[in-house]
Amino acid sequence: MNKKMNKKIPEFSEEELGTFQAFRRIIQRLRSPDGCPWDRKQTHVSLRPYLLEESYEVLESIDNNDISSLSEELGDLWLQIMLHSQIAEEQGEFKLEDVLRKINAKLIFRHPHVFGGKDVKDAEEVSFNWQELKGREKPENSSILSGVPKEMPALAASQSLQQRAASVGFDWDKLDDVMEKLVEEVNELRNAASKSEQESEFGDILFTLANIARRMDIELEAALRQTNARFTRRFNYIEQACHASGADIKSLTLAEMDSLWNEAKERQE
Repeated sequence: MNKKMNKKIPEFSEEELGTFQAFRRIIQRLRSPDGCPWDRKQTHVSLRPYLLEESYEVLESIDNNDISSLSEELGDLWLQIMLHSQIAEEQGEFKLEDVLRKINAKLIFRHPHVFGGKDVKDAEEVSFNWQELKGREKPENSSILSGVPKEMPALAASQSLQQRAASVGFDWDKLDDVMEKLVEEVNELRNAASKSEQESEFGDILFTLANIARRMDIELEAALRQTNARFTRRFNYIEQACHASGADIKSLTLAEMDSLWNEAKERQE
């Protein structure tokens, strides 16, 4: 018999499958010399797209309020973290224990109202203290804006940058002021003469919208994902209506498509 076909497969009981120890042993086995060829060849760099993809799938489960899917997707995200930790340990960079030690120490340090004697009155004060304590961890004279990942989606990054600037008072006094700024930016886009100016002014509009969303406590990325999902559902309704009637969607007038759109809107909400 082929030796590869005779490998001993580690068996785990149902109870063991619910333990962190089993998870770590499985990852170690996958990365071992007689493990999985695909897992063995992965690096920190090659895993980047999968980490991003799994993160978005977690967000999709949350947006859909699909708790069963969320349980599974969190596991897939955890897999990426474990693979990175295992690769780092093999290369002598750090160990999983280092990852856990750092996050545990960080959580204790940033929650003095829980693990220390500091008193806080509400969640807003906790958030303020968190940012202040986070700033102490940075090198001296580093920018307040440093630490926002370059790979972060641009809209989410806008909100993060603005939140950090606002923490030191660089912010509009009132929401109405930001609304007026939005009108100003829209007018500047209308008057933009070149493609370069149009792109710049359009970016300013998005940045201002991010500011409005932040002040209204709206997560811009989540709001846009929900709008994308609604658009998809309603457009799919138009396509299905055309299919049911035997009509070619390209032959419909804008008024006919708009009528189906409104019908979808009424039925789906």
